Amino acid sequence: MLRKSSGQPAPLAGRRVFVVEDEYFLADDISETFRALGAEVAGPAGHIEDAFKILRDGSTLDAAVLDVNIHNEMIFPIARELRARKVPFVFTTGYERINVGPEFHDVPLIEKPIDLAAMARKLAALIADRRDEQGPGTIRPG
Repeated sequence: MLRKSSGQPAPLAGRRVFVVEDEYFLADDISETFRALGAEVAGPAGHIEDAFKILRDGSTLDAAVLDVNIHNEMIFPIARELRARKVPFVFTTGYERINVGPEFHDVPLIEKPIDLAAMARKLAALIADRRDEQGPGTIRPG
């Protein structure tokens, strides 16, 4: 179980992270890890249709974890919508190496089995980078 350092805010505190993963136990592990780090979890969604419902429910998303292949459907339509909203995300895959193509060449690809702590740090960094890109006046923790 991940623990935050005393006196330090949890790395994902106050953030809403969208999880799309079709392996039930992995989705549960990711969700529990993120909650332990202070995040609210949207999902997890195990089907593309469910992911679209969550994506379009009008709530704010700060970051996302997307399994590349959800029940033999590629996740790219969800990724495109997240990118249009400027929501940072990472891809996960159980394949040794999958080609996500030039459209998503800049998206971090995390291979399974996943180091959950490393993935959480990567998401926190992506959220911080997004905040930096938004310019002055953005409130930064710590």
